[in-house]
Amino acid sequence: QVQLVESGGGLVQPGGSMRLSCAASGFTFSNYVMSWYRQAPGKERELVAVIPRLGGSTNYADSVKGRFTISRDNAKSTVYLQMNSLKPEDTAMYYCNARHFLRPVTYWGQGTQVTVSS
Repeated sequence: QVQLVESGGGLVQPGGSMRLSCAASGFTFSNYVMSWYRQAPGKERELVAVIPRLGGSTNYADSVKGRFTISRDNAKSTVYLQMNSLKPEDTAMYYCNARHFLRPVTYWGQGTQVTVSS
């Protein structure tokens, strides 16, 4: 059974930090490109960060460059999103996404809410 389970969300003050985790199971994690997406109320889901299946070069949305860092631990089948200098506009539901590096196979997590507010 494929599962992507996000954790680490919650309420944080502006300027604060938070680390999200996404634990994967039921598939070969190292065969999947991992991404974080987010969706704010009334807005479309947007890509936040991407990391290749073996790590290495990462990509970020312009809105989070220099503040967010995506990383992965293939031994633990987990991907992380370190978020620093958080802003109210970062408030959203954050989703973990796994995309096979060759086949058209994609999995989504259930999401974790991040709220940035004083």
